[in-house]
Amino acid sequence: MSAGGVGPWVGELPDDPHYDPELLAAGDTRNVIDRYRYWSMEAIVADLDEHRHPFHVAIENWQHDMNIGSIVRSANAFAADTVHIIGRRRWNKRGAMVTDRYQHVSNHPDVASFAAFARGAGLPIIAIDNVPGSVLIETFALPVRCVLLFGQEGPGLSPEALAVADAVVEISQFGSTRSINASAAAAVAMHAWILQHVPFGPKAARP
Repeated sequence: MSAGGVGPWVGELPDDPHYDPELLAAGDTRNVIDRYRYWSMEAIVADLDEHRHPFHVAIENWQHDMNIGSIVRSANAFAADTVHIIGRRRWNKRGAMVTDRYQHVSNHPDVASFAAFARGAGLPIIAIDNVPGSVLIETFALPVRCVLLFGQEGPGLSPEALAVADAVVEISQFGSTRSINASAAAAVAMHAWILQHVPFGPKAARP
């Protein structure tokens, strides 16, 4: 992957509709994999929609937590179906590194409306928090279709969120700290879903 981007297209211009004429002319410095170089944002989103995974991610947003952007970025990296922001519609996008343009993001004003959506969509709510009664994510069979629910940095999930969860799981820790960073926990949980549900063979080169 070319981390610094690429300059203007060299040679005969492609006629593939995926490509953005402005990017072909000016170059592409976006944080996208090489497969999507010079593609329009709309074309990238449409292609991602063809192979998004069936798990969703939900985050409570009561304190304008800076971790939310990083969680959205991880959701994009793991091709989550949709990220659901519970609470304030406005959220700190700095950590998303513009990945929110390619990731479906939905808002729910409160836990009750989010829970109603999840029930209607047939998505079990799997809360991630190290509270009494939680089970280890390493030993838990994550549903293929589900929504992984995360709380705020510090207080964790609200009592209302824990009450609507179908299961509460925690990530094993072995040091002295009580908890790990919220965005790190989200990335670990998403990858746990990937390990359980995505088949892996010999590493193949990216197209």
